[in-house]
Amino acid sequence: MILHSRAQDLHSAYRLGAAALLVALFSMAVALGFEHLGGLAPCPLCLMQRWAYYAAIPVLFVALVLVAADRPLLARLSFFTVALAFLANAGLGVYHAGAEWQFWLGPDTCASAAGPVQRSVGGLLQQLGTATPVIRCDRAAWRFLGLSFAGWNVLASLALAAATLQAARHAK
Repeated sequence: MILHSRAQDLHSAYRLGAAALLVALFSMAVALGFEHLGGLAPCPLCLMQRWAYYAAIPVLFVALVLVAADRPLLARLSFFTVALAFLANAGLGVYHAGAEWQFWLGPDTCASAAGPVQRSVGGLLQQLGTATPVIRCDRAAWRFLGLSFAGWNVLASLALAAATLQAARHAK
């Protein structure tokens, strides 16, 4: 009976971890699709929110390999690390969404173009021709059901944190 319960727990850990991996991959595919196919350039905070996904995807894959190899302690630690990354990412998403709703100010790096101000008309025209457009962090580029990308990222990150915490709990 104890062996059967342990096998069920490892199976549950694997299923939860695999589901989290698929959701993380899907989330990144959607973000990259909107960027490269839809033409919505990400702001600096959007790019920062991707870091958790970029780190979590390979760690989740390794955690699944560890579960399959019957290395539950290392798998548990990996799942727990991913959960912490997604909890931090949810916090960053709340900060970003709050800046979009004007609840608080966003970072200065998202509000204005960088570089020295040109004093001559010729220099200003040249700078305008070569300037990189500023993607503002305090304005949502897109909303669905009232939530921006940052808001949806909060929900996805919380769901991924919950799933990986559950996977960690079952990987024992």
